[in-house]
Amino acid sequence: MTRIVGVHGIGNHEPGLTAEQAAAVVSGRWLAALRRQLGEHVYVDLRVAYYADRLARGVAQGAMDDPETLTEPEQELLLAWAGSLGAPAEVAQGRLTAPACAAASWIARRFGLDSRMVRIFVSRFCREVSAYFEEPERPDAARTRVTALLAETRPRVVIAHSLGSVLAYEALWRMPDLDVELLITLGSPLGLPDVIFDRLDPLPDKGQGSRPPGVRRWINIADSGDIVAIPRGLTARFTGIAADLTDQIGLFDFHKVTNYLASPVTSASIASMAEEA
Repeated sequence: MTRIVGVHGIGNHEPGLTAEQAAAVVSGRWLAALRRQLGEHVYVDLRVAYYADRLARGVAQGAMDDPETLTEPEQELLLAWAGSLGAPAEVAQGRLTAPACAAASWIARRFGLDSRMVRIFVSRFCREVSAYFEEPERPDAARTRVTALLAETRPRVVIAHSLGSVLAYEALWRMPDLDVELLITLGSPLGLPDVIFDRLDPLPDKGQGSRPPGVRRWINIADSGDIVAIPRGLTARFTGIAADLTDQIGLFDFHKVTNYLASPVTSASIASMAEEA
């Protein structure tokens, strides 16, 4: 049986559940999506490292999805993100009234997306990324969940989505003796300048990151319309990536992990390693 560890992305906080219960719920979603292409006859043991509770802040429900309520560091992150997507200076530099809302609106218009959904998405992304990079105790606690599951299961495959690709990258660098045959990053923001790339641990050397030492093969997969997976293609910023692949996984669901997992490109990357009945 092929052991797989998943590392989830943003928007996975399950309030009211223990970490173990939440991990089981998220793992079930991932496995069901993966089997849509792999089929029931392929044996995989998939467990997702759950860390969302370690990044959750006490934000009122209504405010959680409103860019106007973002803190100053969160708004700065959103403006830098919009700038990386090509926003004009007045948007990227926050010169307009209500700069966070202006940046969210620009992203929606630029990519033809629903404005309300973009406001929700960018608010959640900026809150969780800011929590990870701005509050040192939070990434330590989140990474501990990832390294603990990696050490326990010693998987052949690691699949990391969205912000989870950052945790997986940093966790794997802390475990150079772990032998991982395949790392798959989905919708990864690892190359996002200022926001993430220049804040990684370990820091990129002379503008270049590299494959974690215990990983034999790294495949990156991104939807061409994924506003998180920028700049397009990680090979320009990281050495050791075997394949940088593009797939169309959905319209607004360009970043949804279950769509990535059910993608033929993802399943093909895994199938050669999975054991059949």
